[in-house]
Amino acid sequence: MQIAKSITWLKKTIPENVGIVAVSKTKPASAIMQAYQAGQRIFGENRVQEVVLKQSQLASDIDWHFIGHLQTNKVRHIAPFISLIHGIDSMKLLSEVNREALKNNRIIDCLLQFYIATEETKFGLDITEAKAILESESYQQLKNIRITGVMGMSSFSDDLILVRREFRTLHDYFVTLKAQYFSQCSSFGHISMGMSGDYLIAIEEGSTLVRLGTIIFGDR
Repeated sequence: MQIAKSITWLKKTIPENVGIVAVSKTKPASAIMQAYQAGQRIFGENRVQEVVLKQSQLASDIDWHFIGHLQTNKVRHIAPFISLIHGIDSMKLLSEVNREALKNNRIIDCLLQFYIATEETKFGLDITEAKAILESESYQQLKNIRITGVMGMSSFSDDLILVRREFRTLHDYFVTLKAQYFSQCSSFGHISMGMSGDYLIAIEEGSTLVRLGTIIFGDR
């Protein structure tokens, strides 16, 4: 019941133009169904084996987002059904997603993940690396992927000024890429940033997708 209440409250308080990705990693199917029955349709997972199992067990109209670090040798397992891959951080990974999407006769939506935090453990591109990918001949040959925006993770910090600055940096990257490479692409519109502890700041800084776990499902 608490999960349903949380979903209902979030949908009332978060702007309509901001999507909610319910981060369901480690949570059982029963918990996901409580959120689903409250109207939630987008769920985020960070382990391939887990999302494959849940996708086979749960409703077919769920949009599964992969929000973790994706290894190239695991792409084939999620390619048949995944709705959006948040963490594209290399040309190698993007090419592999394209290859597996082609096998499944699909076009898979992807976000470029940027490194915006101070911690050294975070994955992601810098703006120069992203431009190199988008300007490469190899990228131009990819017909079964569609880059629909950017993603980033802020520092795990109580310094809200720092967190806001990092979110603003990601928004600036989005604006730059939109202007230089995707000005004619209406599908390039996502900024995936913000989690349970900082999503309000992320929304203020332009987030269109917030990844919320604890605030929906409780502590892990």
